[in-house]
Amino acid sequence: MGATENDAQATLPIRPAPAAANGSSPATFGPSLLGQFPFDPEYRNMNHGSFGSIPKAIQAKLRDYQDQAEAKPDKFIRFTGPQLRDESRAAVAKVLNAPTDTVVLVSNATTALNVVLRNLTWNPDGKDEILYFQTIYGACGKTVDYIVDTNNGNVSSRCITITYPAEDDEIVELFRAAVKTSTEQDHKRPRVCIIDSVSSLPGVRFPWEAVTGACRELGVLSLVDGAQGIGMIDIDLAAADPDFFLSNCHKWLHTPRGCAVLYVPLRNQHLMVSTLPTSHGYIPKSAAGGPRANPLPKSAAAKSAFVSNFEFSGTIDNSPYYCIQDAVRWREQTLGGEAAVIRYCEDLARAGGLRIAEMLGTKVLDNKSRSLSRCAMTNVCLPVKVVDSASASATAAADDTATVTVPAQDVPLVLQWIQHELPHAYGTFVPVYLFQGEIWTRVSAQVYLDLADFEWLAERLREIVARVSKGDYKA
Repeated sequence: MGATENDAQATLPIRPAPAAANGSSPATFGPSLLGQFPFDPEYRNMNHGSFGSIPKAIQAKLRDYQDQAEAKPDKFIRFTGPQLRDESRAAVAKVLNAPTDTVVLVSNATTALNVVLRNLTWNPDGKDEILYFQTIYGACGKTVDYIVDTNNGNVSSRCITITYPAEDDEIVELFRAAVKTSTEQDHKRPRVCIIDSVSSLPGVRFPWEAVTGACRELGVLSLVDGAQGIGMIDIDLAAADPDFFLSNCHKWLHTPRGCAVLYVPLRNQHLMVSTLPTSHGYIPKSAAGGPRANPLPKSAAAKSAFVSNFEFSGTIDNSPYYCIQDAVRWREQTLGGEAAVIRYCEDLARAGGLRIAEMLGTKVLDNKSRSLSRCAMTNVCLPVKVVDSASASATAAADDTATVTVPAQDVPLVLQWIQHELPHAYGTFVPVYLFQGEIWTRVSAQVYLDLADFEWLAERLREIVARVSKGDYKA
C-alpha cells in the first residue's frame, strides 16, 4: 500500500535538541524525563495522542488554581480568573502566531467545532453544503450529520474520499474536484470545508495549509480541525489564514484536560454570536422581557464582543485554561521550546514506527515525500490478514507463519479485544483500527519516550497477535 520500506532509517539517531530559548541547556529527552510525569511506573503511555498528559509541575499549578478558587470563590472566579485566562490566551496566541484578540478558550476541540457549525446561518434554498474528508474525526462527522438532520433539508454534506498513501498535491486536487462536482454537477453551494491538521485514524499530517489556500481561492470557508495540532506540529496562523482553527491544548501542549483554543479572525467574529452553551455574553436581537442582567463584573480592559462572549459560558472548572501559560513556560524552560519538542517527537515517531514495522515484518503508512509522517504519530500495519471466507478462523497464514489470518466478520471483535487486553494485560495502550482492508495501530512519540519504548511495544504487539491466532479473542 505504498508504505515506506523498513530500512536503516529505523535506527537513525534522533536529532539533538537546540539550546533552550532562555539560553540554558534543555533536558535530555527520553526516559530521564519520566520522573517529571505522574505515570504509574507499571504503565507505558504510548498513546499520548488521545488524551495527552501533564508534567507534575503543571499538575501542581492546576491544584494551586483550584485551591485558590475554593479559598475565595467569588473573588477568584469573578476577578482573578478572567485575568489568568487573558494571560493564557496571550501565551497560546504567541505559539499560534495569531493576535490575542482572535483566540478564545473552550473545553475541547469537539466543542469548538460545534460552536462554529451551530453559529453559521444556513441559506433556506437547500443548496448549502458542508465538505469534509473521509478521515474526519468521528464526533466531528456526527456533528455534521446533526447539522444536516436538524436544518429541514437546507444543508447537505459531501465526503471527499482519500486513498492512502496520497501526496499532498493529490489531496488538494481531490478537494478542488469535490467543489467542482458540487457546484457544476449538483448545483450546490460549498459553504465550509472541515480540514484536519493531523487526522486521528490514521494519525498522519494533512496538507491543511494548502487546502486552506484552495478554500480561500474557491470561496469556501475553511474550518481547520487542529485537535491534533498545537504542541505537535508547526502552526503559523498568520501565514495560513484559515477562517476558523481549533486545537486541543491538552493533547500535545502539556495542559490539563479539557482545554482547547478556538481561533476566529476579526473578519469572521461577527458570525460567532453564541458560546456553547449560550450564556451571559450573548447579545440578543430581541428580548421579550427587555435587557437581561449580566451578574459578572465588567472587565477593566477593553475587550471585543467576541472575547467577552467566550469569557464565561457557565460554571465549570476553568483551572486547565489558566495552566496554558504555565505549560508554555515549562516547555520553554525545561524542554528547550516548541521547536525542540516538535523536532524530537517527529524524529522519534518516524524511527520508532520503522523499528516496530521491522520487528513485526510489516510496514508503516507514509508517502514518497514522507509528508504524512511530519508529526508525532506513526501508523504501523499489524501482521494480520483479513479474509472474506465465512468459514475461516484466526490462524497463521499458510504462506507466512508470521501473519495471522482473521475472517472479516471477526474484525470488530478482534479490535475490541486487543484494545481491552493492552491496558489490562500489558500495561499500555495504542489505538488499533481497520483501515483500507488492513489492521493498523497508531503509536505516539513524546519527550519521555525513546526508541527502546517502541521496541518494547513491538514485542507486546507480537505477543497479542499470537494470541489472536489462538482464538483468545473469542473467549
